[in-house]
Amino acid sequence: MASIVLTNVDKIYAGGVKAVDGLNLEIKDGEFMVLVGPSGCGKSTALRMIAGLEDISGGEIAIGDKVVNHLPPKDRDIAMVFQNYALYPHMTVEENLAFGLKLRKMPKPEIQKRVNEAAKMLGLETYLKRKPAALSGGQRQRVAMGRAIVREPQAFLMDEPLSNLDAKLRVSMRASLNQMHERLGVTTVYVTHDQVEAMTLGDRVCVLRDGILQQVDTPQNLFDKPVNLFVAGFMGSPAMNFVTAELVRDDGAAVVFAGIRLPIPDSTFTDKPGLDQYIGKKIILGIRPSDFEDAGSAGSHANGWATLPVKAEVTEELGSEINVLFLIDAPPVEHKDTVAAADAGEDEEALPLTGDKSLWTARVNARSHVRPGQHIDLVVDTHNMHFFDVTSGLAIGHEANR
Repeated sequence: MASIVLTNVDKIYAGGVKAVDGLNLEIKDGEFMVLVGPSGCGKSTALRMIAGLEDISGGEIAIGDKVVNHLPPKDRDIAMVFQNYALYPHMTVEENLAFGLKLRKMPKPEIQKRVNEAAKMLGLETYLKRKPAALSGGQRQRVAMGRAIVREPQAFLMDEPLSNLDAKLRVSMRASLNQMHERLGVTTVYVTHDQVEAMTLGDRVCVLRDGILQQVDTPQNLFDKPVNLFVAGFMGSPAMNFVTAELVRDDGAAVVFAGIRLPIPDSTFTDKPGLDQYIGKKIILGIRPSDFEDAGSAGSHANGWATLPVKAEVTEELGSEINVLFLIDAPPVEHKDTVAAADAGEDEEALPLTGDKSLWTARVNARSHVRPGQHIDLVVDTHNMHFFDVTSGLAIGHEANR
């Protein structure tokens, strides 16, 4: 096992296109690091540079204590798992698992031992004599992972390995990946565009945009303390709600927008140093859908929360909760970061916007029973509001921006 350190790594393609720009990233020994971001953000390029499948244009990559800039892939002691499985169709599962070890002239008993251990770990024992054509997509992907495991490399590199699987299978494969990492403890770099996958798998998650590192942190910190509008809008599903608002201080501090006034708790000014300098100024306010609740079913935990009367335009019933889509009387925020995050997300807006109104989402408990067209009192947890600078898009008071 080994750490992987990228120092000022660049990748410039012909024509001057910068796919990766000054990337600094330290992946700890045994860590599961997820690279996430929209298409074309440089995450797969970064992974391929670590693997040695792409030359770097500048900077340094070290695996363990060895700089590998000019080492061919076979000498880097890494194993790669691709999106398309890349299995040999004419070989059985057993032969696919053993193939790389045979090339290395490993003794037969050792090959058999490793193949059997990997097959047991991945639940493939009964499929060893089958060929890939006789396997489901999930079984083929497990074989591809098994082929990486038997190598016992210093690091696993995985490029969107679950994206060809259906939704239910992806959930169970995520669990398998988690178990596999717990058991093996091998340093893993995992690329995905799916932020749910990123949040559930990563010890830490690295968010990239246009080849530039935005933030690297634990999944919870990315959700709770995004460094800028792009990370705030990209991480979390449904996406964070944004509006241009004004900070005021009359009868206590508050944020005002669209005829709505939400009080700001005193603790927020302690947690976000510098926020008080925006009193009397415009800011961009962000509220996560999960920080709303239906006032009728919120119970005592919502004491002191602010109330927002709205009309439900659309409701999405998810069994345990309901997404309530409603309009607020303010134009959508058109900052370059929120536009980029919205373009990168997979959520399409459910209804055309009318005039200067914004479509917001609240996630409420299924006990709400709210239906389209109904008026509903939402309560919002004002302790969790996010504030961003209108010009820079940076989170106000975030430790990285101080």
